[in-house]
Amino acid sequence: MAKPKSRWRDFQRQIARKSDRKLKARQEKRNIWFGLGTFGMVGWSVAIPSLMGIALGVWIDARVESKYSWTLMCLVIGVALGCFNAWYWITKESRSD
Repeated sequence: MAKPKSRWRDFQRQIARKSDRKLKARQEKRNIWFGLGTFGMVGWSVAIPSLMGIALGVWIDARVESKYSWTLMCLVIGVALGCFNAWYWITKESRSD
């Protein structure tokens, strides 16, 4: 178990990091366009793979007889890839701050 002084120092460092991050965020003047750009990036990151999945699924369904809907399966895969892509970009953007 950590010593009380060690835990206190860790707590102080954590508070200092959060305080520095807040001050930096207040100093950076981000306008509405930054928020809209981020919103658009996340939207397109999910929309494009989803549409590509649908197109691939429709193409497969037109050529292969199957009791399963390839369109639906590829849509789910496209949405999953899109969400992973959006998570990646948001994480990358957060690290640069």
